[in-house]
Amino acid sequence: MELDHLSDFVKRERKKNSLTQEDLARMTGVGLRFIRELEQGKPTLRMDKVNQVLEAFGAKLVPKPKGSDYES
Repeated sequence: MELDHLSDFVKRERKKNSLTQEDLARMTGVGLRFIRELEQGKPTLRMDKVNQVLEAFGAKLVPKPKGSDYES
């Protein structure tokens, strides 16, 4: 099973929870622009803000060795 990209995960979870980008920004305390950039796959984002958003979906960023299929 291939892991999702962060942007795909956030967008899918947001829609699954019937949230607009504006709703997600408001409930997580980040800006609407940040949500848009996150969902568009911007390669440079603040990890603390990414984790604020992921926390809404019961997830967080964790390090993973390159080439590893390990999931925790």
